Amino acid sequence: MAEVVAPKNSPKNSWGADLFALLKQHDVSFLPFVPDAGHADLIALAHADNDMQPVVLTTEEEGVALACGHWLGGKKSVLLMQSSGVGNTINMLSMLANCRFPFVTLVTMRGEFGEFNSWQVPMGRATPEVLAAMGLSVHTVTQEDQLVKTIDAALYSAYASDQQVAVLLSQQLVGRKEW
Repeated sequence: MAEVVAPKNSPKNSWGADLFALLKQHDVSFLPFVPDAGHADLIALAHADNDMQPVVLTTEEEGVALACGHWLGGKKSVLLMQSSGVGNTINMLSMLANCRFPFVTLVTMRGEFGEFNSWQVPMGRATPEVLAAMGLSVHTVTQEDQLVKTIDAALYSAYASDQQVAVLLSQQLVGRKEW
């Protein structure tokens, strides 16, 4: 795996550079996202890289459409979002199932391990089942040693056999937010 050098002010977690290198190894060239602290390292690395284009979204469902458009244009993308944004994607996810687009999303979880904000809990609890009901294979990563292997498998299965995969990054992995 090629070494990725994190820009200044990064990384906040120890796995951001490894994950970014994995995305590059799989020729991912677009990283659509709604700003989220859990994905801050990946976003910073994408901004610092000439071959990876970060795309700021106003809502997560735009990321589903962009991922489909990127694939039709011969490019790969990975949608970054938080579990609270999963509900915004539900109708758009039907396009993935109907058109069999390959799709990968990395979802930072809220509403679970040590959550302080009660408004995050309902969607956090529902996220795995909602994504599975929409036809996505759902994998949860709770430990850093599972991260690269799980996302590598997600990228491979999505882009080798037109699967739709969500990898949930647990609050145990990302860290709980405190205010």
